[in-house]
Amino acid sequence: MRPQVLAALGLIEKLTSSPEDVGPSEMEKLRAAGASDEAIEQATAVCALFNIIDRVADALDFHLPTEEGYQKSADSLLKFGYSLPKPLRR
Repeated sequence: MRPQVLAALGLIEKLTSSPEDVGPSEMEKLRAAGASDEAIEQATAVCALFNIIDRVADALDFHLPTEEGYQKSADSLLKFGYSLPKPLRR
């Protein structure tokens, strides 16, 4: 794995588990590993969005579908694509 990817994963882990410990030195480590400012920004945004979604899902007690539920979703996507079937459209 490339050094900048490993450094970005380290930042993401730290942002998730101990965000109060993240500071300028973490950004310098990423830059030293070859990550661009744009890559750092993107990794941080993905981490933030994932953490928000994960916490909302936990708060609302979401449950992952069973394998059968996944299969129904896949069948629906194959049949209709991302558009809703006609009875569900407005």
